[in-house]
Order: sequence, then structure tokens, then C-alpha cells
Amino acid sequence: MTEDTDRHAMKMAKKKAARDKIMATKTDEKGLIIVHTGKGKGKSSAAFGMIFRCIAHDMKCAVVQFIKGGMSTGERDMILAKFSDTCAFHTMGEGFTWETQDRDRDIEMAQAAWEKAKELIRDETNKMVLLDEINIALRYDYLDIGEVVQFLAEEKPHMTHVVMTGRNAKEELIEIADLVTEMELVKHPFRAGIKAQIGVEF
Repeated sequence: MTEDTDRHAMKMAKKKAARDKIMATKTDEKGLIIVHTGKGKGKSSAAFGMIFRCIAHDMKCAVVQFIKGGMSTGERDMILAKFSDTCAFHTMGEGFTWETQDRDRDIEMAQAAWEKAKELIRDETNKMVLLDEINIALRYDYLDIGEVVQFLAEEKPHMTHVVMTGRNAKEELIEIADLVTEMELVKHPFRAGIKAQIGVEF
């Protein structure tokens, strides 16, 4: 047992030394462009986890929801009730496209959400801005991907993090992003006839 313990300690010491050497080279700091995409669940949930981290550190932040309508969600209700002084929350969409069934109206709402997003990103006091489901608006061409990429490249303040969620992220967005996570669908209860549930989906 002692030999195994000693061998393990030596192995971990080598790993730590290698890790410390790598970490010593990571000295830059910048606002990140972060994309959560893929067919799996958890894209917005992970993004809201970062928003709540910002709130916990008393860092000013903001959320713009591009598609989701005014339905009550746990994160929205809690931010509006308890953290509105730290986190601005704007629900700009009117629901998913198959619910609204009005393309012109969807485009109008997406454009309004993008204008609000640009305003919030330009405000350097916001350390993080979450653009929830913007990838859906981009996928359906409610917004011009070229304009979005150009804005992020040219106008995003250096230390502001911008998080973008939604399936089917455009390649142009992935190209300029600093961090991209693709959620992979392995199993989902919806396929077994289980509806969206409070505390899990909203």
C-alpha cells in the first residue's frame, strides 16, 4: 500500500509541475466571445450559470433574450426580483418562430433585441452580456451575421465578455469566438414523452 501511495504521490507531483509550467505561460486577460451551441440541452443553463457568477462577484452584467417570450422562468424571476440592480434583463422575443408564425414580426423583434444588445455591450460597465438564443435569430436570417461579427470584432470593449446561445451557430460566429462549446444530445426525456419541467427547463 505504501509503495502504491508513494508512486501515486510522485505521479501527481510530476503532473502538478507540468501543469504549473503551462499555467505560468497564461498571463493575458481579455473579454471573451463565448458560444454555446449544439442539439443537447443546457446551453442557456450554462450561460446563466456564468451570469450568476458575475452577480455573485458584484460584476454588472446584462441579459437579452432574443426568442423566448414573456413566460416565467426561474432565472428571469430571480434576477428581476433580487438582482436587477446588478443585472439588466430584457426579454425581447415573443416566443419561438413556430408559435408566432409571423416572420416580419419576428425580424422586427430580433432587430430590436440586437439594438438593445449593442447598447448593453457598448456600456463598458457591463462585464458580461448574455445574448440568449441569438443563434436562432441568426439561423433564420432575422439578423445579418456579417453585421454581428463586425460589431463584435470592432466595437466590443476589450474586457467585456459576450455569451451567445442557441443551436446551429453560424460558422462565422464560431470562427471569431474565443470559447465554443457544443452540447451533444445523448438522451432527452422529451423523447420518452416527458414534458418540460420546472427547475429543469425553466
